[in-house]
Amino acid sequence: VVAVLMMLFLVALLPVVLGNDCKFMPFDCSDIYKSGQKITCSSCVCVCGCSCPVFGLENMYQLTRNSKYMLRVDLEDFLGRKDFALFSFFSVGPETDGYKLHVSGFKAGGAGDSLTEHSNQKFSTFDRDQDSNATNCARQYLGGFWYKTCHAANPNGVYLWGEDSTHYAIGNIWKTWKNSFTVGMKSIIMKIRRVS
Repeated sequence: VVAVLMMLFLVALLPVVLGNDCKFMPFDCSDIYKSGQKITCSSCVCVCGCSCPVFGLENMYQLTRNSKYMLRVDLEDFLGRKDFALFSFFSVGPETDGYKLHVSGFKAGGAGDSLTEHSNQKFSTFDRDQDSNATNCARQYLGGFWYKTCHAANPNGVYLWGEDSTHYAIGNIWKTWKNSFTVGMKSIIMKIRRVS
């Protein structure tokens, strides 16, 4: 939670760092890096110019619609073990198509592929059931994600502080790494990088 708040704080400061004249309008972090600005990619997403550094599905769509991106998912458990999953393609579709996830090309990582089954799914929330299941997966598993007939990954699920089998599959899990729906992760970080 502290890391997320710190990242949002840094994103809120981005217009101040870059200046409010908006002469430099980066599209993503690689543009900032190429310009010589001193800012880390973990603290920025600039989609609609320097006055609009906000995270969200619309921004993910705007960011990934014109360029090819790869995805790396970094995981850490409560025993300090870390692993990752790497995908050669990642994008998010427009709102008119439910912010559909497109992910493919699992390449590497000991965490395994818990994401490909979610590809081509619309983003579902408690109040917007867009999954393929008879029930609302977001309500059933207490998250919001690109659910199909529910999930193998639930990064927006309940933060369980490790293993907890009290309520089936509600945690922030990555099933292929722990081969379990009851082991919550300390962190799940999804990072994208433009592919040239």
